[in-house]
Amino acid sequence: MATTLGLRSPVSRSGAVSPQAPRPVFDTEVLRAYVKKLLPATLSHAVWPHIERDQVKAWMREIGERVKERMLEIQPHGFKYMVLVQITENLGQGGRSHMVSHWEDGDVCLNELFFNDSLFCTCTVIAVRAL
Repeated sequence: MATTLGLRSPVSRSGAVSPQAPRPVFDTEVLRAYVKKLLPATLSHAVWPHIERDQVKAWMREIGERVKERMLEIQPHGFKYMVLVQITENLGQGGRSHMVSHWEDGDVCLNELFFNDSLFCTCTVIAVRAL
C-alpha cells in the first residue's frame, strides 16, 4: 500500500497564475502558396530522358533549401523543420503514400505534388514545434 507523506507543491504568494508566452503558430497557407509556385517554376520544362543524375540531385537540393529558407522567413524561431523532396520519372505508374504521426497543437505537415508528362515531384514539409 502506498502512503502519502503529505507533500504538496508550494502555493504562489500572490495567488495569481503566471502568464505564459503564447506558443508560436506556423502559417501553412503562406508556405503552401510558395511551394505551389516554386515546383512548376523549377521543373516545368524538365524532361526526364534528358536529365543527368546530378541535375536531379541539384533540383531536389534547390527545392529543399528554398523551402527551408522560406520556412525560416515565415517563423524563424520555435520550430524544427524537415523538407523531403522526391523526383521520379513519370511512367504512368500509380502510387500511394501514407504518414502516421503524433502531433501537438501547432505542429504541421503539408504535401505538394507537381507533375508533367516526363516526371513528378513530391515535396513534404514538416514543422514541429520545439520545446
